[in-house]
Amino acid sequence: MDELIIAGRSFRSRLMVGTGKFSSNAEMAATIAASGAEIVTVALRRVNIDDRQDDLLNHIDRTTCLLLPNTSGARDAEEAIRLARLSKAAGCDPWIKLEVTPDPYYLLPDPVETLKAAKILVKEGFIVLPYINADPVLAKHLQEVGVATVMPLGAPIGSNKGLKTRDSIAIIIEQAIVPVVVDAGLGAPSHAAEAMELGADAVMVNTAISVAGNPALMATAFSQAVIAGRNGYLAGLGKEQHKAVASSPLTGFLREEQS
Repeated sequence: MDELIIAGRSFRSRLMVGTGKFSSNAEMAATIAASGAEIVTVALRRVNIDDRQDDLLNHIDRTTCLLLPNTSGARDAEEAIRLARLSKAAGCDPWIKLEVTPDPYYLLPDPVETLKAAKILVKEGFIVLPYINADPVLAKHLQEVGVATVMPLGAPIGSNKGLKTRDSIAIIIEQAIVPVVVDAGLGAPSHAAEAMELGADAVMVNTAISVAGNPALMATAFSQAVIAGRNGYLAGLGKEQHKAVASSPLTGFLREEQS
């Protein structure tokens, strides 16, 4: 089976989903189930991670999903590290989605503070999945310090614009020694398929699913698109051509009829 491997752990699904912007926790739970996702992110600022009966956490089946706390809202490395440590102290697995976004308008990740936090968290034993700009140089530096994945954005968070950073993500994929997860900006199943066809190992989707008219159905569509895109990549996509190339031979049959 073509499984996703992160930090030695296997996952059948290559779609990760979030927990924000749903109309209710019940809708969120149904959508996660429909997605087939096995990694679900939750913002540490939104929940009481110490309380297993927290309503949001109570709607996530932790027997089938890895709960991936994220440091959303952290403005610098210090805040991100503090949130990660709180998660670990509460008994969560030492997995953390590292997000450092000081800019409240575009929510673009801070590369300097992200790298700073990653170095410290990796040394403390965390499995770090950093959200980054589609910067191949930063991606290499993060891999050198021992992160488990790199998660470059396709477009700004929640923008639904798709794979606007395609060329840079292609370079990151080419140079990667850890899984590459395209995170943020994917607004349609076709965007997810495009990322997977490019060679991404997985995609992370929240807004496009949670704000859809039918979130569960949209989650199913994204799941199917991820599978299709991955299969297309594995099959080997044909190269683009600058001129038409006939799929059937255009020579031979006329001469055969005349003979």
